[in-house]
Amino acid sequence: MLNEFVHVPRIAYFSMEIALRCEIPTYAGGLGVLAGDTLRSATDLELPMVAVSLVSRAGYFRQEIDAQGRQMEHPASWVPAGHAQSLDARVAVTIEGRKVWIGAWLYVMEGHMGGRQPVLLLDTDLDENSGDDRKITHYLYGGDNVYRLKQEIVLGLGGARLLQALGFTIRHYHMNEGHSALLGLELMRRFSYSAEDLRPGESLYDFPRVRDLCSFTTHTPVEAGHDRFPYEMVLRVLDDDFDIGMLKRLAGEDSLNMTRLALNLSEYINGVARKHAEISNAMFPGYRVHAITNGVHPYTWTAASFRQLYDHYLPGWCHEPQLLMRADCCIPDADIWQAHVQAKQHLIAKVQILTGVTLDPAIPILGFARRMTAYKRPDLLFSDLERLKAIAGKRPFQIVLAGKAHPRDENGKQIIAQLHDHARALAGTITVAYLPDYDMALAQMLTAGADVWLNTPLPPMEASGTSGMKAAFNGVPNLSVLDGWWLEGCIEGISGWAIGNAADLPDGDAQALYDKLDQVVLPLYYDDNGGWIKMMKNAISKNASYFNSHRMMRRYATEAYVR
Repeated sequence: MLNEFVHVPRIAYFSMEIALRCEIPTYAGGLGVLAGDTLRSATDLELPMVAVSLVSRAGYFRQEIDAQGRQMEHPASWVPAGHAQSLDARVAVTIEGRKVWIGAWLYVMEGHMGGRQPVLLLDTDLDENSGDDRKITHYLYGGDNVYRLKQEIVLGLGGARLLQALGFTIRHYHMNEGHSALLGLELMRRFSYSAEDLRPGESLYDFPRVRDLCSFTTHTPVEAGHDRFPYEMVLRVLDDDFDIGMLKRLAGEDSLNMTRLALNLSEYINGVARKHAEISNAMFPGYRVHAITNGVHPYTWTAASFRQLYDHYLPGWCHEPQLLMRADCCIPDADIWQAHVQAKQHLIAKVQILTGVTLDPAIPILGFARRMTAYKRPDLLFSDLERLKAIAGKRPFQIVLAGKAHPRDENGKQIIAQLHDHARALAGTITVAYLPDYDMALAQMLTAGADVWLNTPLPPMEASGTSGMKAAFNGVPNLSVLDGWWLEGCIEGISGWAIGNAADLPDGDAQALYDKLDQVVLPLYYDDNGGWIKMMKNAISKNASYFNSHRMMRRYATEAYVR
């Protein structure tokens, strides 16, 4: 099966996590879902890539929520042999002075249009390795800092070596976040000169060649979010063949900063939204950070009822999502509404199964589903319960929430418990449901079945965000803080609504949210069905037509991969 892929030069896409499908829990959240959509669009567009990630046999975790709203984590193990083919090739990396052998599983991503792309899932659970080394690729984002460094050695160094061992010809390397930045060191070692051939002052390494081969996408708009490893640890864990002086010049004098290393070894660097690129340029002076705003995969995130609608009125939309610009004039209002009713019914049925909560199809649903952490502000909607009740007393609405907190994020777990407290306090006035174990399938159902998509991050910490893009493909308008992609996507009162103003302090966001909900959003829903459907059409024609991963990948291909 591998021979099918090695005869064509490919772009190697490295990502610590990739959302391949629900049954394969090799993703934790937005970074992995974006990686999956990147590969899905590359498959549809027949852009030759090969993805490299970790097998993460133990997955991330399955979320259970008890009666008090407390998150409990359970293993999310999976069996690679059920979905992928084991490859015979082995490569070794040196970790803590010993050889650690790395194998791989070949997963073939098959697109709905017939395309196929190889994904290599790196695995150290081999007979050649000791007990602890066999577990390096088990837990996605598990363990301590040493465990994380070992995983990044396997991903970056091991991944680059394995591609070579398998016979792939790589024309370009794309690092999705800094986790794989050590692949640049492997390329430097590969493209180095003999010391006797150098003239005084010349570098041992062919930096221009390495940089020309690499692109780097950064996703984190805050300095504290980038991986750093103290050099004492690096000297103990990493192969001692590397020149520590050179490494400090590339990755920082105080600690090994994986983002800094990726920046210095990449010719093309981009952020994931215009605002995020501006922030990244300020964070990393001396580097040029381009902006390629994220997108979502059209077919994956569009409900079946809307796929059928687009197939009928806008054939070819899956390959050319820009055709959705015509949705506002080519699709009858009644058909848009009926497609939404079907998606909403599916969500209501799922909520009943998972939570026992009964939702009313005649009442609008506010949807919110993100990683549960403080800067996402999932509790902003519940800042003033009395005001919320007063709004619902005039025009009722329902709320559906979902999201996991990282196992070590105690504050995030507390937020989940507080949301359940709020739901109990609102009982009888506002129906609130919290869906456990949020995954790709629930994300698709929730972004399609809600009537309004809510997003309330603390600016400027939302690098991009993609959940609202998924909603747009299903005609669901966004009600969001002006951050990330929504700064580009919001046409006030046309494609959705802003919470507050980009220039305002965030302290007033709760009041702005209540005002917009009370005075604009709910009156439109209840009092002007034609106006509401027009808003739905605009979400499709103005947002979905642009904020998709086909447009994103075409830009990567022309700006990053081919220069």
